[in-house]
Amino acid sequence: MELQKRTKKHKAILKAAEQQHQKDLRRLRDLRPIDDDFMRCMFKNNIPLAEFVLRMITGMQELTITDCETQKDMKRLAGARSICLDAYGTDSTGKRYDLEIQRQEKGADPHRARYHSSVMDVENLHSGQEFKELPDTYTIFITEKDFYGKGKPVYPIERMNLVTGKSFEDGEHILYVNGEYRGESDLGKLMHDFNCTRADDMNFKLMADRARYLKENPKGVSEMCRILEDMRNESLKEGIKEGIKAGAVYTAKKMLADGTVTLEKIAEFVGLSVDEVKKIETGQTI
Repeated sequence: MELQKRTKKHKAILKAAEQQHQKDLRRLRDLRPIDDDFMRCMFKNNIPLAEFVLRMITGMQELTITDCETQKDMKRLAGARSICLDAYGTDSTGKRYDLEIQRQEKGADPHRARYHSSVMDVENLHSGQEFKELPDTYTIFITEKDFYGKGKPVYPIERMNLVTGKSFEDGEHILYVNGEYRGESDLGKLMHDFNCTRADDMNFKLMADRARYLKENPKGVSEMCRILEDMRNESLKEGIKEGIKAGAVYTAKKMLADGTVTLEKIAEFVGLSVDEVKKIETGQTI
């Protein structure tokens, strides 16, 4: 009887795993390069593709990428907010490139672009170096919608001297690429490819070959399924953390309302810092 129970349970686990695998395959078929997780896989260990896309977006046809890293974590200052770059590259002249997919409008907020640019600055100037040694940086947001609504393929953002009307020439460059843009230009064709689910519908061979590998080659499909599983696990962990935090905030509010417990005791009981409890007391979010 016990053996039958274990066998039944094992079959149920295998069935659930197969059902999840089929869901992953269906999800994989619908992914496009403009979906950030798929884009990271497109560029992973693929310098030729990163170089091709950056040349087309920046217009610098001589650009040569020497290094490209996906999901690059950057945090050089203690207490500062860390960021994970979708694709981070360096060219033969030392310029740095951060290529980001921003599908939601809030993700393309100009303050975010500013922060990405500043983090690259901090990352690339070491103790003892002169400020003039800071490399040129390019923060590139590919947005699913036309963020500025003017129908342009690219919106270059540059600092300028408002009195002289000349460029500030500080080496910082921010570009918003319109993912909705279409047309006969190469950039229009590239944005078409970024929105394709099928490799056969893509214009450019480098894009199509990589998409075909990840969606049709058994090795590539297996790689993508592992990534989708990792994403689920990470999402589950984040959900658990948020649930624990929400419970701590709820309990802290109850104890604050009671008025008989010190902030220090509340913090110790719910696992938050005293500063966080103070913020809850004053109605701030943590």
